[in-house]
Amino acid sequence: MLQITPDEGQKEVRAGSLAVLDLGSGTFRLVLYGYEPGRSFQLLDELREPVALGEGLARGRLAPEALERGRKALRAFASFLRAVGPEEVLALATSAVRDAGNGGEILEEARRLGLPLRVLSGEEEAGLGALAVANALPLPEALVVDQGGGSAQVSLLRDRRLLWGAALPLGALRLTEAFLPSDPPAKGEVRALEREVARRLRALPLEPGLPLVGLGGNLRAIARLHQKRRGYPLDLLHGYYLPKEGVEELYEELLSLSLRARAELPGLQPDRARTLPASLAFLRALLARARAQGFWVSGVGIREGALFTRLLPRPHLLEDPRAFAVENLFLRYPFSEAHRERVKALALGLFQGLEPLHGYGAEERRLLLEAAHLHDIGMRLGYREHHKHGAYLVLAEPLFGCTHREQALLALLVRYHRRGKPEAGAYQVLFQRGDRKRLQRLAALLRLAEMLERTRSGRVRRVGVELGERVRLVLKASEDPWVERLEAEKQAGLFREAFGLGLELAWEG
Repeated sequence: MLQITPDEGQKEVRAGSLAVLDLGSGTFRLVLYGYEPGRSFQLLDELREPVALGEGLARGRLAPEALERGRKALRAFASFLRAVGPEEVLALATSAVRDAGNGGEILEEARRLGLPLRVLSGEEEAGLGALAVANALPLPEALVVDQGGGSAQVSLLRDRRLLWGAALPLGALRLTEAFLPSDPPAKGEVRALEREVARRLRALPLEPGLPLVGLGGNLRAIARLHQKRRGYPLDLLHGYYLPKEGVEELYEELLSLSLRARAELPGLQPDRARTLPASLAFLRALLARARAQGFWVSGVGIREGALFTRLLPRPHLLEDPRAFAVENLFLRYPFSEAHRERVKALALGLFQGLEPLHGYGAEERRLLLEAAHLHDIGMRLGYREHHKHGAYLVLAEPLFGCTHREQALLALLVRYHRRGKPEAGAYQVLFQRGDRKRLQRLAALLRLAEMLERTRSGRVRRVGVELGERVRLVLKASEDPWVERLEAEKQAGLFREAFGLGLELAWEG
């Protein structure tokens, strides 16, 4: 059976708390995590300040106004940390502090406030972003690009390990200051920017054809705009694929808009409006150089990379990111583990016994067991409608290692584990061929398993499957499981729709 629950020895590990300060050239962020090493983590709080510290970086020195905004944000962060008192603080500075002639002024302010600020090298910054991607996206090989305000980090992942990483002076704010003085940008300015990006990228040993992963606030903002225009059914950026054609459409439209018009775009944070044209031009040149047909969005970056260095021993890689994510969600909204394991065992028995009818393999088996692992998480919000609560929780945030299609299927299985006709609804656009029937059959199996454990007492120890003109389920139990039989028999209609055969149940003592 799929092993999702961690080893027993890990349960003795003491929980900790970690604050990560990410002092970017565009935005300062403070994130607070709670975690148990090797087992789980949770984002507890977050502060965001649009500092634009990198203002002036194209000329070699940070503007006085930018330094003052940086000092103000640091004072706010220090006050928050004094009040909250996390066990550990990791304060990380990036391109603006690293490259500017007067970046040391931010270091001095941090020291005065008692913040242990560390300036990351370009390679270290690239490595943390790549580590986060390796643990969060189902892409063992990828070209990872993280565009911040001052620099862009480019990394190559192979077998989920960093081969090389480099930082280039191609941040959105730096490029805006250096190349795009006009509002809206002039075509000649944009062409000059794209030539500079192409020149810098030519110095790197890029491998055409690899999946391209983009991270950083502006690249995510571009993907969010594309999602909204498509009417995308999931409110998830992590794992979203933005095709090259979508980038071209946004490029043509947004580069013709004034700053004021860009700031009013639905779904765009106003502080990103100034630098978004530079990011679109950067992205267009990157896609051409990498010969990529689009890019995958990563919702994680150096902050999560820093967390993984505390959560996991070297090389800080999750053995199975998807299994970790499912268990992490369960630990946040737990229900009876004994009931969970009995439902999983019954679901697996049904899946195996009915294999001649459905012909499914490892992918469907895993999805069914994951849904059984999570089916009752909605009980943490209340019994009534807990199947709907559970589906909401499955979709509330990214599940590492899952595609959007897989996450939607998982949520729908949780949604229909106790009642209702399994339907894709708005998520139909994410489905592949055969997924409607796949949803219907797996939901039928999960619901039968839940009904055979309806009293949550373990009376049905296991189930046998006999195939013929009808499917006969033989319930192994020491006494007649009357309630379980009654509730399971009510699912005969769903079973017939899913498998095309009638259903009968019998008790065997």
